[in-house]
Amino acid sequence: MKTILLTWFCIGVLSVSLHAQQGYQPSPENLQAREDFQNRRFGMFIHWGIYSILGDGEWVMHNEHISYHDYSRLASLFYPYAFDAKQWVALAKAAGMKYITITSRHHDGFSMFATRATPYNVVDATPWHHDPMKDLAEECRKQGLKLFFYYSLLDWGRPDYGFGQPIVNGKPLHADWDHYIQFMKTQLTELLTQYGPIGGIWFDGEWERPDADWHLDEIFALIHRLQPQALIVNNHHHDPEPGQDFQEFEKDLPGGNSHGWNTGGVSKDLPLESCETMNNSWGFTLSDHHFKSVKQIIHLLVNDAGRNANLLLNVGPMPDGRIQQEFVDTLLKVGEWMKTYGETIYNTRAGIIPPQPWGVSTQAGGLQYLHVLQVPENSVLFIPDITARLLAVEDFNHHQPLRFKQQAEGIFIYLDPSHINPIDEILILKFSPVQHQSFRHPVMSKQ
Repeated sequence: MKTILLTWFCIGVLSVSLHAQQGYQPSPENLQAREDFQNRRFGMFIHWGIYSILGDGEWVMHNEHISYHDYSRLASLFYPYAFDAKQWVALAKAAGMKYITITSRHHDGFSMFATRATPYNVVDATPWHHDPMKDLAEECRKQGLKLFFYYSLLDWGRPDYGFGQPIVNGKPLHADWDHYIQFMKTQLTELLTQYGPIGGIWFDGEWERPDADWHLDEIFALIHRLQPQALIVNNHHHDPEPGQDFQEFEKDLPGGNSHGWNTGGVSKDLPLESCETMNNSWGFTLSDHHFKSVKQIIHLLVNDAGRNANLLLNVGPMPDGRIQQEFVDTLLKVGEWMKTYGETIYNTRAGIIPPQPWGVSTQAGGLQYLHVLQVPENSVLFIPDITARLLAVEDFNHHQPLRFKQQAEGIFIYLDPSHINPIDEILILKFSPVQHQSFRHPVMSKQ
């Protein structure tokens, strides 16, 4: 247990670091990139590394207590002969996804890109001798998707990180923390200069040592200097830090805390994103057959959009470089849905009607889209606390008007039981323009 003196000292270190970032002002390019990011709404997360060989997830080194020396031998076995960046990007595009975030370096410390900062990388340490990030960067540009690089702050193997060492004065004992910080800066510089313009950097792992001085002010400034438009997110599970460009919610909708990880609130100013898995695993796991259905994934996407957030949906490719067929089949079906209903998701913001037990709302171009995910038994939709005058309600699929009545307590919409979409019954609502402007979608409070 830390002493009171040490705790107060570490709080002081963090305060100084955060204070140094308070002056961050996003560039015009950055603000435009934030808007573009929100408009894209749906992305593919890719967890891929030498851990895929063992088929037991990306945490296998840690969970199975494999030594760094033994684990590193996996690099000599990594030869993904079936990898095809064109196919990966085409699949994401067919699924209706507009960007990709991929693990350039995970907690195991293995770099999945060409780097001079360490020989422990996919080009120098494997018989493949190939940089998949270069292929993906080129294909994303060709096919119109943005590419983000996931980068782990945490490292289980490097001596200069000192995994498991106590933190004193913001640094781990018996380790060279300053050297590790410089190592990360070198690698981030490579990621931001070797692959053309990118969407941004997706950080993870700060939660492993929250009392360390991560030099985030310097790291964030480096990124924004090298690529002003690049967005930064830090998956730390607490309130956003100065310099961060959007807020992440791991395996939860914004404001949710089903795993006990998310201790912060929901930003009123930054774009939001939730990341989720297609089964229960991030990295390839042979025994995980808990695949989410097409309906479940669509509901995740819709619930995020109705809370003003993007969905970053993960696949964990196999060690040969292929994405497993169960994921492919589901994503193609999600893509078919998006071809028909994408206008109610892309380029939208959360609607004026906050999330309800039956579903959510999105809005774009002066229209409100109601996504009815759970139809009431009597097929009567109740929307409470609405004072703006409702002019019309239309069924999205059939373009037929629906009956409604508006009273002091709210609006009642009468659904047609013979025309209910079993996945998502979407309605188009038109309100009086003058009154419509008075609405603001409430931001969910800290939970």
